[in-house]
Formats: sequence, C-alpha cells, structure tokens
Amino acid sequence: MFPVMHTQQDKEKLLARVRRITGQMKAVEAALDEGAECAELLHALTAARGAMNSLIVEVLEDHVRFHILDPDERPGTARAEATQELLDVMRSYLR
Repeated sequence: MFPVMHTQQDKEKLLARVRRITGQMKAVEAALDEGAECAELLHALTAARGAMNSLIVEVLEDHVRFHILDPDERPGTARAEATQELLDVMRSYLR
C-alpha cells in the first residue's frame, strides 16, 4: 500500500484555499466586466495574488518538511535550523 501523501492528508484545507482563490478570481472577472476603476481592480488582483502565494507557501513548506528534511532529525541541528531559515525566507518572500 502507498503512503498517504501530505497533500492528500491536507486535501480539504488546500481545497478550501483553492475555492477562496476561485472566488477572488471571479471578483477580478466581475470587476473587469463591470468596468471597475483601476484601483478597485488592482485591489482584487492583489488579494488573489496574496491568496495564491499563501497556498504556494503552504505546499512548499509541507514539501520541504516531508521530502527534504528528515522528520526524525531533532530540532536544533544545523540541518533543521537551515531548513527553518529557508522556510522563513520563502514565507516572507511569497506573502
């Protein structure tokens, strides 16, 4: 039997994020369709981009934790600290 991948374990949470992004993109579409002002359109686009970036960070962080860092490795090791630094940089860059 194959192990359950972390994306499947978090499937409902990830799908909820995707549904929120879908709603935000529909708001972008509606703003364009209704001839919204540039500022309103930019706010809708920024919100959608932020939501997408948050989803990317979540999947990337899970990928690093489950596939790159040995889960049995104790916190405080150089490798664990370097991994946390990488995750912190990813989070700050993408959010």
